[in-house]
Amino acid sequence: MPGQPEVRGGAAGLAAAKGVHFWAPTFKWGISIANIADFAKPPEKISYPQQVAVACTGIIWSRYSMVITPKNWNLFSVNVAMAGTGLYQLSRKIRQDYFSDEKEADPSIEG
Repeated sequence: MPGQPEVRGGAAGLAAAKGVHFWAPTFKWGISIANIADFAKPPEKISYPQQVAVACTGIIWSRYSMVITPKNWNLFSVNVAMAGTGLYQLSRKIRQDYFSDEKEADPSIEG
């Protein structure tokens, strides 16, 4: 409105600086941290659909974060971490399922 001063700084400035472009990627770090915690989980318990989703989300949004203006480095870094942890978990699962020397005998084939 004419005659009213613009609000700059203070709580309004902090809310704008720490808006969705800050908090969404920051909370997304929880997914990467949980995936890192799952490194101790046996590969048999890893889910292909979940890790494909984590890896693809990381790859797609890493690219997007470099296309938007201004560049969102927090979004980029969390998605690189998501892609990395997802791809690592997928590699563990694939190695265990397809390249493991220890094949368990199928009980239906025995006897």
